Amino acid sequence: SGDQNPIHQDEAFAKSVGLPDVIAHGMLTMGLAGKYLSDISGAENVLEFSAKFIKPVVVPANTDVSLIVSGKVGEITDGMAKIELLAMCNEVKVLGVAKGAIKVK
Repeated sequence: SGDQNPIHQDEAFAKSVGLPDVIAHGMLTMGLAGKYLSDISGAENVLEFSAKFIKPVVVPANTDVSLIVSGKVGEITDGMAKIELLAMCNEVKVLGVAKGAIKVK
């Protein structure tokens, strides 16, 4: 991404600014949530996608990190299904107001 902020690369720096460890780039989290929409509908059918970063995804050097994205279909109108997304990392919600819309036949 070109984001060289040391909170993503330097454990000592991240801790010096109050983080528990280095954190993943927000766009990685957002990209994985967007991939969920593409996987269920095909990239060409993703009409809308938005989310807010509400918690950082902490990436400690000595453990694995798992980000789980799920979706719930909401209103379906005019060939479009609204999807409410949930992104969880270690049982913590990391994206807020995460939603998308996909084309349906």
